[in-house]
Amino acid sequence: MQDKLKTGQSYLFFLLIGVLLLVSCKQDKRPDVSAVKIDLQTMRFDRDLYSARNVPPAKADAALKAKYGNFYNDFVFRMVGNQAYTGPEILNMLFKDRAYSDLQHEVDSIFPDIKKYDNELHEAFTYIKYYYPKVNIPRIIYFTSGFAVQTPVGDNYLGVGLDMFLGKNSKFYGAIVQSVPTYLSRRFTPDYLASRVVETFIREELFPERDEDHTFLDKMVHHGKILYFMDNVLPEDVADTIKIGYTGRQLDWCKTFERDIWAYYLENEFLYETDYHKIQVLLAEGPFTPGLGERNESAPKIGVWTGWQIVRKYMSENAAVSLQQLMAETDAQKILKLSRYKPK
Repeated sequence: MQDKLKTGQSYLFFLLIGVLLLVSCKQDKRPDVSAVKIDLQTMRFDRDLYSARNVPPAKADAALKAKYGNFYNDFVFRMVGNQAYTGPEILNMLFKDRAYSDLQHEVDSIFPDIKKYDNELHEAFTYIKYYYPKVNIPRIIYFTSGFAVQTPVGDNYLGVGLDMFLGKNSKFYGAIVQSVPTYLSRRFTPDYLASRVVETFIREELFPERDEDHTFLDKMVHHGKILYFMDNVLPEDVADTIKIGYTGRQLDWCKTFERDIWAYYLENEFLYETDYHKIQVLLAEGPFTPGLGERNESAPKIGVWTGWQIVRKYMSENAAVSLQQLMAETDAQKILKLSRYKPK
């Protein structure tokens, strides 16, 4: 018994040391950004708008326009209204809309404050600023859109439609299932907020898809680079399921059948395919990937997931390549070759 106890203690000791080394290595991978200072401005337009219902619409229109500028114009004339009405007229309609008021009450109950999300976004944009010092950090404007848009990008702002992060069981999402299917609305949870905002900024402002990227391989690697960039700027505790928008079961499916997925691409000569419709089946959002898996158990957008694994493998095999060099590399074939990606 004494010997067994010593053996157990020794095992636990080395296990603890191993865990500490693993944590240390993981932490050391990230650069020190303590010297990087950013001024991340966040604003609660939804609160200001709701408070303005107590003043005449013309006065509210002028005050909101002065404070929010281009965002206000986009909100009034593109998100909730159109050019057929004036700003005061649209505000008056919103102020009288009971459904909009009920929705704002729900937003307030889920997001009594946004400090947690401000902190997560501040961390992510600090890393972005570290890698790209000349990048302009946009204002983050929280608002309620009436399910019109989730993360709009405009002139010096990035909007966050809080009503599209209420939680998958929100009573409101059942009513919009015709326009927003359940496989998408299940992601409308607070956990996704920072990830979706950062992804939007990366895709729209930093690394938009190039017109020259025609093949499936081009597009796979592009999406993989976006997700790898998210790996490096989002808080480290953000799960892969959140980054790519998978359920745990979908992620497990991809890992289990990674070799089969790759074989499927090769057997069907998909890597250099340029037919839009064939490519989109493997890249698009959906409940699953048609033609793969039994009983519709496959994960959707498997090309995006595969691209992510290729890029991760490329970076692990080429330690001298910086994140900036990766993002600047436009030769998808080179990345694939040097990744030595051959799932087993």
